[in-house]
Amino acid sequence: MSERPAAAPERAGLVLGSLILVAGVANLNLSVANVALPSIGDAFDSSQTALDLIAVGYSLGLAASVLYLGALGDRYGRKLMLLLGMALSIPACLLAAWAPTDTVLFAARLLGGLSAGMAYPTTLALITALWGGAARTKSIALWAATGGAIAALWSGPGRTKSIALWSALGGGIASLGPLVAGALLEHFWWGSVFLVTLPLAVLGFILALLFVPAHVNETDEPVDNLGGVLSVVLVAALILSINFAPVPDEGALALGLGAIALAALVAFYIRQRRARNPLYDLDVASRRVFWVAACAGVIVFGSLMGSAFISQQFLQNVLGYSTLEAGAAFLPAVVCMVLVAPRSAKLVEARGARFTLLVGYVFLTLAFLGMLLLWGEDSPYWQVAFVYVCIGTGVGFAGTPASHSLTGSVPVRRAGMASGTADLQRDLGGAIMQSLFGALLTAGYASAFAKAIAASPNAATVPPDVQNELEKSFSSASEVAQQHPSYASQIISAAKSSFLSGDKWAYTAGTIAVLLGATMVFFCFPKLAREQELLARYAAEDENAGQAGRRAERAPESGTATVA
Repeated sequence: MSERPAAAPERAGLVLGSLILVAGVANLNLSVANVALPSIGDAFDSSQTALDLIAVGYSLGLAASVLYLGALGDRYGRKLMLLLGMALSIPACLLAAWAPTDTVLFAARLLGGLSAGMAYPTTLALITALWGGAARTKSIALWAATGGAIAALWSGPGRTKSIALWSALGGGIASLGPLVAGALLEHFWWGSVFLVTLPLAVLGFILALLFVPAHVNETDEPVDNLGGVLSVVLVAALILSINFAPVPDEGALALGLGAIALAALVAFYIRQRRARNPLYDLDVASRRVFWVAACAGVIVFGSLMGSAFISQQFLQNVLGYSTLEAGAAFLPAVVCMVLVAPRSAKLVEARGARFTLLVGYVFLTLAFLGMLLLWGEDSPYWQVAFVYVCIGTGVGFAGTPASHSLTGSVPVRRAGMASGTADLQRDLGGAIMQSLFGALLTAGYASAFAKAIAASPNAATVPPDVQNELEKSFSSASEVAQQHPSYASQIISAAKSSFLSGDKWAYTAGTIAVLLGATMVFFCFPKLAREQELLARYAAEDENAGQAGRRAERAPESGTATVA
């Protein structure tokens, strides 16, 4: 690498703690809405698509902006972007808590995601710039368990451990969201769940201001603003097109958004190939260790967020759990994630990223098969807990190598790119999987309820407007049941059956995605010895490129001095 960070920065514990807290704010905001979705649906009579957008809004804002804002942080100051993001998160939380409509709530979630796009990518980038060796590995493990700035501060085994901690704590904090939100909903209104991170954001701002170093291994290269705008359009159009695909009479909108996403992708690729200082270095991205890890991480973290999104609704709508019970049910995943992630760092160092990723994928496959085959209207808690244990263990094992391989295969000057990609693993993966699962749930639910109505002996007496409400979402069907008490039991029974039909579509898609990801890792990711060879080669190439660049910079100065 052209620049090598020290084993650990001064006051490393305070620095890492500050970064983990900032990442925790972003991770907690990602998940707090899931358990509140049934309550939000009741409050606004929301359609399933509206609930999907509210759930995915934060991920959408974060995923769409993370590459561009990460590059701005690399250029103008990672600490500055971190502080701006923490500051902006406060009004975003307040707007979400007191949103007058579900449309405003979606906009507030989107704004919150943009604020996280400023703060979150800088965390892993800073770890990469500040740590080195085994310390970086440990720090990334903590960040992944919490949620990202390790790459600029650590290197070597230290970096791996830091990434494992980052990964485990980030994922663990995100997974605590349903429990915290469920406890609040037992006593307060639905908007209270969006106020959870306010004190954390204030504390994170103060700690970052006091302890996080400024201007560590940052670049003076200009930012590719056009590439940044194209990346925002690409991700936003893609996610929105998936969400609108199952909505009746919105096919043209979904196709239009898909066309925009495709055009933005082509334009982004051309721009990155031609730009002198590309936003996303496609030569680095083409490195096998990098791109396989990136794709694997998208599936891993998308599986975590997508399964949490569907399962929290399943627990409340079908099994009748309270909000607190639904949040507490997810605790096995949290515990397993936090316990396993640090151990995954040791496994990465001993057996390599490929082996550790595959171990994680085995558990994720078991999780989705459990949801698909075991979960039903009368599922006991042990079946729910089994699935959550597998999810937490799978993400705990796979999260660290997915993030560590990214940071290890790029030069420190590209720490922002590695951090942005690690963030995209979580945010784009979560946004895509939540959107895909939500679209399948919406389509499956509506289709099953329409069939249930058609098969009913009273089908001819159901007014079209009532049928539309019944097919819109589970919460809308519950509202209709309250308005027609003589048919309440039949309506609720049909709604539960229809929800189960829709979530089976989602779980099937999740199983296929995980199996495809495992196949890709098995055949494309190098084994330990080859991985170490490739990483050493990448480091040598980056060191040579850095030296050539420094010689080129000195050459004009020497020429000027000779002329003088």
